[in-house]
Amino acid sequence: MSRVLIIGAGLTGSLCACLLRRELSDRVKIVVWEKSRGTGGRMSTSRSPSNMSCTADLGAQYITATPYYSRIHKSFYEELLLHDLLKPLEATIEGMMLKDEGSLNYVTPSGVSSIVKHYLKESGAEVCFGHHVTHVYCRGSGWEVCRKGGSPEQFDVVVLTMPVPQILQLQGDIGSLLKDSERQKLEAVSYSSRFALGLFYKAGVQISVPWAAKYVSNNPCIRYIAIDDKKRNLVSDECGPSVVVHTSVPFGLQHLEEPLEEVQPVILRELEKVMPELPEPENIKCQKWRYSQVTGSVTDCPGQITLLSKPLLVCGGDAFTHSNFDGCVESALKVFEVLKSSL
Repeated sequence: MSRVLIIGAGLTGSLCACLLRRELSDRVKIVVWEKSRGTGGRMSTSRSPSNMSCTADLGAQYITATPYYSRIHKSFYEELLLHDLLKPLEATIEGMMLKDEGSLNYVTPSGVSSIVKHYLKESGAEVCFGHHVTHVYCRGSGWEVCRKGGSPEQFDVVVLTMPVPQILQLQGDIGSLLKDSERQKLEAVSYSSRFALGLFYKAGVQISVPWAAKYVSNNPCIRYIAIDDKKRNLVSDECGPSVVVHTSVPFGLQHLEEPLEEVQPVILRELEKVMPELPEPENIKCQKWRYSQVTGSVTDCPGQITLLSKPLLVCGGDAFTHSNFDGCVESALKVFEVLKSSL
């Protein structure tokens, strides 16, 4: 049995683990390490501290399937629809840019992290949170992986799915394995940055607006607002509404190194200008997305980069394709092809 470590419990990592279990279950022991406290990466769902059933998606907001990806990723969409993890978007989103004609938009009734949790559950992987990888060393026919505050562990195969700048920050043998051309490609990857707010309300509070979400074009700070429960078509007497606010990328860049407690009041002041009628929330969560969306992906790349084939070390994620659901699926499939051919 090969011991496979997947670093990063986002969509690419979780789907990769799921594909391994479904096709190579007799050959692999799957371990997933995630540095944060929960699954999802940029597909994470936050909960109100006062009411765990009141949720908000602070990252990905909805999934757009173009006709092309609806066809080539048909089995993935069908599975998620079958399990009620995806539902067609029926609510009004003002200012939404229409993509390819015939594209379908989906929402996640249980929050966008439910997709990642589904794949992790299917994978049967040993999932470890709070595991922040610092060093990766090549040791004979395998890898020694070190993390903050823990003992080094040995693996036969390592898959890196975190944002590219975090791959480049890894200590150990990663630097020496990278060819100059590969390093240049990875260093050229660019991301947008932004902040997100989640506003949670008590049961019974009404937010009366004619839309479920809207893109804002006339504010220097705020780019997008969603009444998240309305967008996901949820009706509940047990919890109040939740509102998601995304800042513009220029605002995110301008305030990137400032502490959250200083940025949050600035966003709230701007939100009051855009929605002066918004009631006072019971709880607020502020999230910084340093690596929000890939704006410049790895060039001439087939969805992954294999840094070493024996022992195997592969990099994947949306930076190796494009920054959306189908980009992550595409990368997971490419990484899995490499794993399958060597395990």
